[in-house]
This record gives sequence, structure tokens and C-alpha cells, in this order.
Amino acid sequence: MVLVVTLLLAGAILLLAETVLPGMIAGALGVLCLIGGVAVGYQEFGAATGNWILLGTLVGLLFGFVLWLKYFPESRFARLYTSKGTVGDIGTERPELIAQSGVAHTALRPSGVAVIGGQRVDVVTEGALIERGTAVKVIAVEGARVVVRKI
Repeated sequence: MVLVVTLLLAGAILLLAETVLPGMIAGALGVLCLIGGVAVGYQEFGAATGNWILLGTLVGLLFGFVLWLKYFPESRFARLYTSKGTVGDIGTERPELIAQSGVAHTALRPSGVAVIGGQRVDVVTEGALIERGTAVKVIAVEGARVVVRKI
């Protein structure tokens, strides 16, 4: 009986540890411990008691999984493993540049660098070539793309 309980507890602990450990090794060992505990229960106590051990193990797994789904994601421990960053936001939107004027720092063929408001900015023209030193005006900002036109 001690071996059955030990295997079942070890399996449950290893499955719980799998939620924070990489590699799926702890989870695989946990499942093997649970299977081993049920198999030893069938071997030592017969089919009737083995069925009860199997049923208890399955109910325990289901109950533990439901509890884990309900409480783990909001727990303090889970916050250590949760990303707090924003996915997809690279912070390149610069609407303050719209309608500002500047000078092409490089030849814009159609992309290059312009000095706008004292800052070097990567820009794109509407399609036409703009020579270096030409005055330009920002007509649109689309994400990281700053579109300029020759003045």
C-alpha cells in the first residue's frame, strides 16, 4: 500500500512541477508514476481494489486540473512566468511629425534619411527621387513609415 500511495503522490507532484519546468520530463515521469501506482494497485490488491484506485486517480487528475485552471493563472507564482509586454507594439507611430518640414539628409530614392525638427528620421518619398539638401514635408505616418513630399 505504501508503494502505491508513494507512486501516486510522486506522480501528482511531478505533474504539478511540469507546469513550471521546461522539457516535459517531469510530466512524463509523473504520468509514468501514476500508471505505475495503478498497476501496482491492481497487482497487490486485485481487480476490484485496482479499479477503485484507477477511478480515484482519474477523479483526482480531473479535480486537480480544474483547480489548476481556476487558480494558477491568477496566482502570484504564475505571474513570475507570465509576460507583461505588449505583443506587436513596437512604438514606432510618430503622429507628431505630420505636416512638419525638414531637409533631406541623404538622397531619397525613394527611401533615405531626413532631418525633421532637429532629428534624423528614416523616411520614404511618394515615389519620386528627391536630392540631398532638398526641403521636404511629412505628409503621412503609417506605423514605422514616414512619407515625405518635396516642397
